[in-house]
Amino acid sequence: MDTGILIDSFADFARGKNIDRPTMIRILEDVFRTMIRKKYKTDDNFDIIINTDKGDLEIWRFREIVDDNSEDIWDHDKISLTEARKIEPDFEIGEEVSEEIKLEDFGRRAVMTARQTLIQKIKDLEKDILFQKYKDLVGEIITGEVYQTLSREILLIDGEGNELNLPKNEQISKDRYRKGDSVRAIVHRVEMSNGNPKIILSRTSPTFLERLFESEVPEVYDGLITIKNVVREPGERAKVAVESYDDRIDPVGACVGMKGSRIHSIVRELQNENIDVINFTDNLELYIARALSPAKILSMKISEEKDRVSVFLKPDQVSLAIGKGGQNIKLASRLVGLEIDVFRELDGLEDEDVDLDEFSDEIESWVIDELKRIGLDTAKSVLTLSGEELVRRTDLEEETVQFVLSILKQEFE
Repeated sequence: MDTGILIDSFADFARGKNIDRPTMIRILEDVFRTMIRKKYKTDDNFDIIINTDKGDLEIWRFREIVDDNSEDIWDHDKISLTEARKIEPDFEIGEEVSEEIKLEDFGRRAVMTARQTLIQKIKDLEKDILFQKYKDLVGEIITGEVYQTLSREILLIDGEGNELNLPKNEQISKDRYRKGDSVRAIVHRVEMSNGNPKIILSRTSPTFLERLFESEVPEVYDGLITIKNVVREPGERAKVAVESYDDRIDPVGACVGMKGSRIHSIVRELQNENIDVINFTDNLELYIARALSPAKILSMKISEEKDRVSVFLKPDQVSLAIGKGGQNIKLASRLVGLEIDVFRELDGLEDEDVDLDEFSDEIESWVIDELKRIGLDTAKSVLTLSGEELVRRTDLEEETVQFVLSILKQEFE
Protein backbone atom coordinates (compact mmCIF):
# COMPACT_ATOMS: atom_id res chain seq x y z
CA MET A 1 0.00 0.00 0.00
CA ASP A 2 1.27 3.46 -0.92
CA THR A 3 2.29 5.64 2.05
CA GLY A 4 0.19 8.57 0.87
CA ILE A 5 -2.94 6.41 0.52
CA LEU A 6 -2.46 4.97 4.03
CA ILE A 7 -1.98 8.40 5.64
CA ASP A 8 -4.80 10.01 3.64
CA SER A 9 -7.33 7.27 4.37
CA PHE A 10 -6.47 7.38 8.06
CA ALA A 11 -6.62 11.19 8.19
CA ASP A 12 -10.03 11.23 6.45
CA PHE A 13 -11.34 8.60 8.87
CA ALA A 14 -9.99 10.49 11.90
CA ARG A 15 -11.41 13.83 10.74
CA GLY A 16 -14.81 12.16 10.25
CA LYS A 17 -14.67 11.18 13.93
CA ASN A 18 -13.75 14.74 14.98
CA ILE A 19 -10.24 13.74 16.10
CA ASP A 20 -7.92 16.76 16.38
CA ARG A 21 -4.66 16.98 14.42
CA PRO A 22 -2.17 16.54 17.33
CA THR A 23 -3.99 13.42 18.53
CA MET A 24 -4.10 12.08 14.97
CA ILE A 25 -0.33 12.52 14.56
CA ARG A 26 0.36 10.96 17.98
CA ILE A 27 -1.64 7.85 17.04
CA LEU A 28 0.13 7.55 13.68
CA GLU A 29 3.54 7.88 15.32
CA ASP A 30 2.67 5.28 17.99
CA VAL A 31 1.64 2.74 15.35
CA PHE A 32 4.72 3.28 13.17
CA ARG A 33 7.05 3.09 16.16
CA THR A 34 5.45 -0.25 17.03
CA MET A 35 6.24 -1.45 13.49
CA ILE A 36 9.85 -0.28 13.87
CA ARG A 37 10.30 -2.07 17.20
CA LYS A 38 8.97 -5.31 15.72
CA LYS A 39 11.48 -5.20 12.86
CA TYR A 40 14.51 -3.52 14.48
CA LYS A 41 13.93 -4.39 18.20
CA THR A 42 14.20 -0.69 19.18
CA ASP A 43 13.08 2.72 17.91
CA ASP A 44 15.60 4.82 19.86
CA ASN A 45 17.57 5.89 16.80
CA PHE A 46 14.59 6.51 14.49
CA ASP A 47 12.81 9.76 13.63
CA ILE A 48 9.29 9.84 12.19
CA ILE A 49 8.06 12.87 10.22
CA ILE A 50 4.34 12.98 9.38
CA ASN A 51 2.39 15.52 7.36
CA THR A 52 -1.29 14.54 7.45
CA ASP A 53 -2.30 17.39 5.11
CA LYS A 54 -0.08 16.15 2.27
CA GLY A 55 -0.23 12.46 3.22
CA ASP A 56 3.57 12.37 3.66
CA LEU A 57 5.46 9.96 5.91
CA GLU A 58 9.22 9.83 6.38
CA ILE A 59 11.05 7.36 8.65
CA TRP A 60 14.76 8.07 9.23
CA ARG A 61 17.30 5.75 10.87
CA PHE A 62 20.45 7.26 12.42
CA ARG A 63 23.65 5.25 13.03
CA GLU A 64 27.26 6.11 13.87
CA ILE A 65 29.99 4.75 11.59
CA VAL A 66 32.54 2.50 13.36
CA ASP A 67 35.55 0.45 12.17
CA ASP A 68 34.72 -2.93 10.64
CA ASN A 69 36.62 -4.64 13.49
CA SER A 70 35.00 -2.60 16.29
CA GLU A 71 33.28 -4.46 19.18
CA ASP A 72 30.35 -1.98 18.86
CA ILE A 73 29.50 -3.03 15.33
CA TRP A 74 26.45 -5.03 16.47
CA ASP A 75 24.92 -2.15 18.47
CA HIS A 76 21.58 -0.92 17.09
CA ASP A 77 22.90 2.61 16.59
CA LYS A 78 26.22 1.61 14.90
CA ILE A 79 27.12 0.72 11.33
CA SER A 80 30.37 -0.61 9.89
CA LEU A 81 32.43 1.57 7.55
CA THR A 82 31.99 -0.95 4.73
CA GLU A 83 28.19 -0.92 5.03
CA ALA A 84 28.13 2.87 5.32
CA ARG A 85 30.12 3.33 2.10
CA LYS A 86 27.53 1.25 0.25
CA ILE A 87 25.14 4.09 1.04
CA GLU A 88 27.59 6.96 0.41
CA PRO A 89 31.16 6.15 -0.80
CA ASP A 90 32.91 9.08 0.95
CA PHE A 91 31.73 8.32 4.54
CA GLU A 92 34.39 8.20 7.27
CA ILE A 93 34.52 6.63 10.77
CA GLY A 94 32.75 8.72 13.44
CA GLU A 95 30.24 10.28 11.06
CA GLU A 96 26.51 9.74 11.33
CA VAL A 97 24.53 7.94 8.66
CA SER A 98 20.96 9.07 7.99
CA GLU A 99 19.05 6.39 6.13
CA GLU A 100 15.43 6.70 5.02
CA ILE A 101 13.33 3.59 5.64
CA LYS A 102 10.51 3.05 3.18
CA LEU A 103 7.15 1.68 4.30
CA GLU A 104 7.53 -1.15 1.78
CA ASP A 105 10.60 -2.36 3.71
CA PHE A 106 8.31 -3.55 6.51
CA GLY A 107 6.40 -5.92 4.22
CA ARG A 108 2.79 -5.93 3.01
CA ARG A 109 1.45 -7.84 6.01
CA ALA A 110 2.94 -5.34 8.50
CA VAL A 111 1.46 -2.41 6.57
CA MET A 112 -2.02 -3.97 6.48
CA THR A 113 -1.77 -4.69 10.22
CA ALA A 114 -0.79 -1.06 10.80
CA ARG A 115 -3.85 0.11 8.87
CA GLN A 116 -6.18 -2.03 10.98
CA THR A 117 -4.43 -0.90 14.16
CA LEU A 118 -4.89 2.76 13.19
CA ILE A 119 -8.62 2.32 12.62
CA GLN A 120 -9.02 0.39 15.89
CA LYS A 121 -7.13 3.08 17.83
CA ILE A 122 -9.43 5.76 16.45
CA LYS A 123 -12.49 3.72 17.40
CA ASP A 124 -11.10 3.24 20.93
CA LEU A 125 -10.34 6.95 21.17
CA GLU A 126 -13.85 7.78 19.94
CA LYS A 127 -15.30 5.58 22.72
CA ASP A 128 -13.12 7.30 25.32
CA ILE A 129 -14.20 10.74 24.07
CA LEU A 130 -17.88 9.72 24.16
CA PHE A 131 -17.48 8.26 27.67
CA GLN A 132 -15.80 11.40 28.99
CA LYS A 133 -18.29 13.70 27.26
CA TYR A 134 -21.28 12.08 28.94
CA LYS A 135 -19.41 11.58 32.21
CA ASP A 136 -19.22 15.36 32.38
CA LEU A 137 -22.97 15.59 31.58
CA VAL A 138 -24.17 13.36 34.45
CA GLY A 139 -27.07 15.14 36.16
CA GLU A 140 -27.83 17.34 33.13
CA ILE A 141 -30.92 17.24 30.89
CA ILE A 142 -30.47 16.06 27.31
CA THR A 143 -32.91 15.33 24.50
CA GLY A 144 -32.83 12.15 22.45
CA GLU A 145 -34.92 10.61 19.69
CA VAL A 146 -36.49 7.17 20.11
CA TYR A 147 -35.30 4.70 17.49
CA GLN A 148 -36.20 1.40 19.15
CA THR A 149 -38.55 0.37 21.96
CA LEU A 150 -37.75 -2.86 23.79
CA SER A 151 -39.49 -4.61 26.70
CA ARG A 152 -36.87 -3.58 29.26
CA GLU A 153 -35.60 -0.32 27.82
CA ILE A 154 -35.95 2.34 25.16
CA LEU A 155 -33.00 3.06 22.88
CA LEU A 156 -32.52 6.66 21.79
CA ILE A 157 -29.97 8.52 19.71
CA ASP A 158 -28.55 11.98 20.36
CA GLY A 159 -27.84 14.65 17.76
CA GLU A 160 -24.52 12.95 16.84
CA GLY A 161 -26.04 9.48 16.44
CA ASN A 162 -24.77 8.10 19.75
CA GLU A 163 -26.91 5.44 21.45
CA LEU A 164 -28.59 6.30 24.76
CA ASN A 165 -30.44 3.90 27.09
CA LEU A 166 -33.61 4.68 29.04
CA PRO A 167 -34.34 1.57 31.17
CA LYS A 168 -37.91 0.68 32.17
CA ASN A 169 -37.24 1.42 35.85
CA GLU A 170 -36.01 4.92 34.94
CA GLN A 171 -39.20 5.74 33.01
CA ILE A 172 -42.33 7.27 34.50
CA SER A 173 -45.03 4.58 34.58
CA LYS A 174 -47.29 6.67 32.32
CA ASP A 175 -44.57 7.25 29.70
CA ARG A 176 -45.49 5.88 26.27
CA TYR A 177 -43.09 6.37 23.36
CA ARG A 178 -42.98 5.47 19.71
CA LYS A 179 -40.14 5.56 17.21
CA GLY A 180 -39.24 9.12 16.29
CA ASP A 181 -40.59 10.65 19.51
CA SER A 182 -38.43 13.23 21.29
CA VAL A 183 -37.56 12.39 24.92
CA ARG A 184 -36.12 14.62 27.66
CA ALA A 185 -34.23 13.00 30.53
CA ILE A 186 -31.13 13.48 32.64
CA VAL A 187 -27.88 11.61 32.16
CA HIS A 188 -28.12 9.29 35.17
CA ARG A 189 -24.84 7.40 34.89
CA VAL A 190 -22.22 6.32 32.34
CA GLU A 191 -20.47 2.96 32.48
CA MET A 192 -18.28 0.79 30.26
CA SER A 193 -19.92 -2.42 29.04
CA ASN A 194 -17.73 -4.84 27.06
CA GLY A 195 -15.42 -1.97 26.14
CA ASN A 196 -18.27 0.25 24.94
CA PRO A 197 -19.64 3.28 26.82
CA LYS A 198 -23.23 2.78 27.99
CA ILE A 199 -25.13 6.01 28.65
CA ILE A 200 -28.08 5.50 30.99
CA LEU A 201 -30.79 8.15 31.24
CA SER A 202 -33.47 8.71 33.88
CA ARG A 203 -36.83 10.46 34.10
CA THR A 204 -37.58 9.25 37.63
CA SER A 205 -34.58 10.79 39.38
CA PRO A 206 -35.25 13.75 41.73
CA THR A 207 -32.43 15.52 39.89
CA PHE A 208 -34.54 15.50 36.71
CA LEU A 209 -37.25 17.49 38.49
CA GLU A 210 -34.63 19.84 39.93
CA ARG A 211 -33.19 20.52 36.45
CA LEU A 212 -36.69 21.14 35.06
CA PHE A 213 -37.18 23.85 37.71
CA GLU A 214 -33.85 25.39 36.68
CA SER A 215 -34.96 25.49 33.04
CA GLU A 216 -38.43 26.93 33.76
CA VAL A 217 -37.74 29.27 36.71
CA PRO A 218 -35.11 31.97 35.97
CA GLU A 219 -34.65 32.73 39.69
CA VAL A 220 -33.62 29.10 40.32
CA TYR A 221 -31.23 29.12 37.35
CA ASP A 222 -29.68 32.41 38.54
CA GLY A 223 -29.26 31.11 42.10
CA LEU A 224 -31.70 33.60 43.67
CA ILE A 225 -33.82 30.62 44.75
CA THR A 226 -32.19 27.45 46.06
CA ILE A 227 -33.78 24.01 45.83
CA LYS A 228 -33.01 22.45 49.22
CA ASN A 229 -34.53 19.01 48.64
CA VAL A 230 -36.62 17.06 46.13
CA VAL A 231 -38.54 13.83 46.78
CA ARG A 232 -40.71 12.02 44.25
CA GLU A 233 -43.11 9.22 43.55
CA PRO A 234 -42.48 9.51 39.78
CA GLY A 235 -45.59 10.35 37.77
CA GLU A 236 -47.73 10.55 40.92
CA ARG A 237 -46.55 13.12 43.45
CA ALA A 238 -43.49 15.17 44.42
CA LYS A 239 -42.47 17.63 47.11
CA VAL A 240 -39.90 20.35 46.50
CA ALA A 241 -38.45 22.47 49.33
CA VAL A 242 -37.22 25.87 48.15
CA GLU A 243 -35.55 28.82 49.84
CA SER A 244 -34.76 32.40 48.83
CA TYR A 245 -32.00 34.51 50.36
CA ASP A 246 -33.70 37.65 49.04
CA ASP A 247 -36.65 38.73 51.20
CA ARG A 248 -38.22 40.41 48.20
CA ILE A 249 -38.65 37.10 46.40
CA ASP A 250 -41.39 34.64 47.32
CA PRO A 251 -39.71 31.32 46.39
CA VAL A 252 -42.96 29.32 46.21
CA GLY A 253 -44.76 31.96 44.15
CA ALA A 254 -41.79 32.31 41.79
CA CYS A 255 -41.60 28.54 41.22
CA VAL A 256 -45.34 28.15 40.64
CA GLY A 257 -45.68 31.26 38.49
CA MET A 258 -48.71 33.40 37.67
CA LYS A 259 -51.73 31.07 37.72
CA GLY A 260 -49.31 28.11 37.71
CA SER A 261 -47.77 29.13 34.38
CA ARG A 262 -44.23 28.03 35.29
CA ILE A 263 -45.00 24.78 37.05
CA HIS A 264 -47.60 23.71 34.49
CA SER A 265 -45.01 22.82 31.84
CA ILE A 266 -43.06 20.80 34.43
CA VAL A 267 -46.20 18.92 35.49
CA ARG A 268 -47.00 18.18 31.83
CA GLU A 269 -43.44 16.90 31.20
CA LEU A 270 -43.78 14.55 34.20
CA GLN A 271 -47.11 13.06 33.06
CA ASN A 272 -49.25 15.22 35.41
CA GLU A 273 -47.17 14.56 38.50
CA ASN A 274 -48.70 16.48 41.43
CA ILE A 275 -45.95 18.81 42.70
CA ASP A 276 -46.07 20.47 46.13
CA VAL A 277 -43.66 23.41 46.42
CA ILE A 278 -42.99 24.40 50.05
CA ASN A 279 -40.87 26.99 51.81
CA PHE A 280 -37.81 25.50 53.49
CA THR A 281 -37.11 26.57 57.06
CA ASP A 282 -34.60 25.64 59.78
CA ASN A 283 -37.54 25.48 62.22
CA LEU A 284 -38.07 21.70 62.19
CA GLU A 285 -41.64 21.75 63.51
CA LEU A 286 -42.70 24.33 60.95
CA TYR A 287 -40.87 22.39 58.20
CA ILE A 288 -42.73 19.18 59.15
CA ALA A 289 -46.06 21.04 59.18
CA ARG A 290 -45.37 22.42 55.70
CA ALA A 291 -44.20 19.02 54.45
CA LEU A 292 -47.54 17.43 55.45
CA SER A 293 -49.50 20.06 53.52
CA PRO A 294 -52.40 20.22 52.71
CA ALA A 295 -53.18 18.68 56.13
CA LYS A 296 -53.37 21.07 59.10
CA ILE A 297 -51.54 19.90 62.23
CA LEU A 298 -52.76 20.49 65.79
CA SER A 299 -49.52 19.50 67.58
CA MET A 300 -46.47 17.26 67.28
CA LYS A 301 -43.86 15.55 69.41
CA ILE A 302 -40.34 14.85 68.11
CA SER A 303 -38.48 11.90 69.65
CA GLU A 304 -35.32 12.52 71.65
CA GLU A 305 -33.26 10.72 68.99
CA LYS A 306 -34.86 13.03 66.39
CA ASP A 307 -35.59 10.12 64.09
CA ARG A 308 -39.41 10.01 64.54
CA VAL A 309 -42.15 12.55 65.03
CA SER A 310 -45.70 12.00 66.30
CA VAL A 311 -48.15 14.32 64.60
CA PHE A 312 -51.65 14.98 65.99
CA LEU A 313 -54.49 16.11 63.72
CA LYS A 314 -58.24 16.44 63.65
CA PRO A 315 -59.97 13.32 62.28
CA ASP A 316 -60.90 15.01 59.01
CA GLN A 317 -57.23 15.91 58.38
CA VAL A 318 -55.79 12.41 58.81
CA SER A 319 -56.59 11.20 55.30
CA LEU A 320 -55.11 14.42 53.85
CA ALA A 321 -51.90 13.91 55.82
CA ILE A 322 -51.59 10.30 54.73
CA GLY A 323 -52.64 10.88 51.14
CA LYS A 324 -53.60 8.43 48.41
CA GLY A 325 -51.84 5.14 49.05
CA GLY A 326 -49.80 6.82 51.80
CA GLN A 327 -47.96 8.99 49.25
CA ASN A 328 -48.19 12.28 51.14
CA ILE A 329 -46.86 10.98 54.45
CA LYS A 330 -44.19 8.89 52.71
CA LEU A 331 -42.87 11.89 50.76
CA ALA A 332 -43.10 14.19 53.79
CA SER A 333 -41.04 11.68 55.82
CA ARG A 334 -38.36 11.58 53.14
CA LEU A 335 -38.37 15.38 52.74
CA VAL A 336 -37.75 16.11 56.44
CA GLY A 337 -35.65 12.99 57.10
CA LEU A 338 -37.88 11.70 59.91
CA GLU A 339 -40.38 8.85 60.21
CA ILE A 340 -43.78 10.50 60.70
CA ASP A 341 -46.51 8.80 62.77
CA VAL A 342 -49.98 10.31 62.45
CA PHE A 343 -52.43 10.37 65.38
CA ARG A 344 -55.97 11.73 65.44
CA GLU A 345 -57.36 13.81 68.26
CA LEU A 346 -61.02 13.00 68.82
CA ASP A 347 -63.48 15.44 70.40
CA GLY A 348 -66.07 12.70 70.45
CA LEU A 349 -66.88 9.36 68.82
CA GLU A 350 -67.20 9.31 65.08
CA ASP A 351 -70.27 7.47 63.88
CA GLU A 352 -68.75 6.60 60.54
CA ASP A 353 -65.54 5.07 61.94
CA VAL A 354 -64.82 2.14 64.24
CA ASP A 355 -62.12 1.94 66.91
CA LEU A 356 -59.59 -0.86 66.28
CA ASP A 357 -60.14 -2.24 69.80
CA GLU A 358 -63.61 -3.31 68.71
CA PHE A 359 -62.01 -5.88 66.40
CA SER A 360 -60.09 -7.57 69.24
CA ASP A 361 -62.18 -10.76 68.87
CA GLU A 362 -60.95 -11.18 65.28
CA ILE A 363 -57.56 -9.40 65.26
CA GLU A 364 -54.88 -10.28 67.83
CA SER A 365 -54.10 -7.56 70.36
CA TRP A 366 -50.40 -7.34 69.46
CA VAL A 367 -51.36 -6.61 65.84
CA ILE A 368 -53.71 -3.81 66.99
CA ASP A 369 -50.96 -2.43 69.23
CA GLU A 370 -48.51 -2.39 66.31
CA LEU A 371 -51.00 -0.41 64.19
CA LYS A 372 -51.61 2.03 67.03
CA ARG A 373 -47.85 2.51 67.37
CA ILE A 374 -47.79 4.30 64.03
CA GLY A 375 -50.93 6.34 64.81
CA LEU A 376 -53.61 4.09 63.28
CA ASP A 377 -56.32 3.66 65.92
CA THR A 378 -59.45 3.32 63.80
CA ALA A 379 -60.54 1.10 60.94
CA LYS A 380 -60.69 3.89 58.38
CA SER A 381 -57.25 5.22 59.31
CA VAL A 382 -55.82 1.77 58.49
CA LEU A 383 -57.76 1.48 55.24
CA THR A 384 -56.37 4.79 53.97
CA LEU A 385 -52.96 3.10 53.63
CA SER A 386 -52.02 0.48 51.05
CA GLY A 387 -50.91 -2.98 52.15
CA GLU A 388 -47.38 -2.21 50.89
CA GLU A 389 -47.20 0.95 53.02
CA LEU A 390 -48.49 -0.87 56.11
CA VAL A 391 -45.81 -3.56 55.72
CA ARG A 392 -43.14 -0.88 55.35
CA ARG A 393 -44.20 1.18 58.36
CA THR A 394 -44.93 -1.67 60.77
CA ASP A 395 -43.28 -4.94 61.80
CA LEU A 396 -46.21 -6.94 60.40
CA GLU A 397 -45.92 -9.62 57.73
CA GLU A 398 -47.71 -9.14 54.42
CA GLU A 399 -50.15 -12.01 55.12
CA THR A 400 -51.10 -10.44 58.47
CA VAL A 401 -51.63 -7.04 56.84
CA GLN A 402 -53.85 -8.50 54.11
CA PHE A 403 -55.87 -10.38 56.75
CA VAL A 404 -56.40 -7.19 58.78
CA LEU A 405 -57.45 -5.23 55.68
CA SER A 406 -60.00 -7.89 54.69
CA ILE A 407 -61.54 -7.85 58.20
CA LEU A 408 -61.77 -4.05 58.27
CA LYS A 409 -63.19 -3.81 54.75
CA GLN A 410 -66.01 -6.20 55.67
CA GLU A 411 -67.11 -3.76 58.38
CA PHE A 412 -67.98 -1.11 55.80
CA GLU A 413 -69.39 -3.33 53.07
